[in-house]
Amino acid sequence: MIDQLTLDSLKRKTIDIRKSILTMVYLANSGHVGGSLGATELVVALYYHIMKQHAHEPHWEDRDRFILSKGHCTPVIYAVLADLDYFPMADLKTFRRPGSHLQGHPYQGKTPGIEASTGTLGLGLSTGAGMALGAKLKKQKHFYYILCGDGEIQEGQIWEAAMFANKYKLDNIIAFVDRNYQQSDGYTEAVMPMDPLPAKWESFGWQVFEINGNDLTEIIETVERAKSGNRPTMIIANTVKGKGVSFMENEPKWHGTPPGKEDFEKAIKELNHGM
Repeated sequence: MIDQLTLDSLKRKTIDIRKSILTMVYLANSGHVGGSLGATELVVALYYHIMKQHAHEPHWEDRDRFILSKGHCTPVIYAVLADLDYFPMADLKTFRRPGSHLQGHPYQGKTPGIEASTGTLGLGLSTGAGMALGAKLKKQKHFYYILCGDGEIQEGQIWEAAMFANKYKLDNIIAFVDRNYQQSDGYTEAVMPMDPLPAKWESFGWQVFEINGNDLTEIIETVERAKSGNRPTMIIANTVKGKGVSFMENEPKWHGTPPGKEDFEKAIKELNHGM
């Protein structure tokens, strides 16, 4: 059970991270703001409360690993890693610039704290499953937290990884589907219907939970329940794309459109009023 003081602290942190996301994308005039804002509670809950990790020791063998399978939403993970001192906050101003280590998709070989290079949709779950099996063979006890997009799970590679993880009983995987019902081409259920999503994952042998993915308490309590299972876990996290900025919420145009000066200032003002 999470105490109110901790919960309030995490809520304040989501506001800070959302402001960094907006600033990063605005300065670059490029990037995916909607999905990053919508996934903020998930990434904040993991890094500031759930995961074992140390910024001063990024290669600590017993750390938990986070893989951003929906690799286009780097603003949310970059904002968190910078805030935790994996690299200087000033680096966020170089997002998507030539020569920067903060490219549009995660690059494991260059950015401190990034565990896997992703961007080709579907790759993160497969990569994480292989890493999780390796950890099992070495008798290691850490967890792999993998964040997938609901447009991304239309990829066949996702379901191959789902079968693989079930076969090897990879109970060290706790994955999420960021279920906001939108993707770059429009609404997911129009592009390629995925419902009933819980039943699909259950049929592949996974332990499945469905939650409000913008509720910190639900996220934390569900992950704790998932840890006691003996199968890979998929948490279907219903989120609001563009969460935290009223005029961006549930608006498909903000999937990959950067805000202009007026929209940026309006969004920051709205977030400041929520503090």
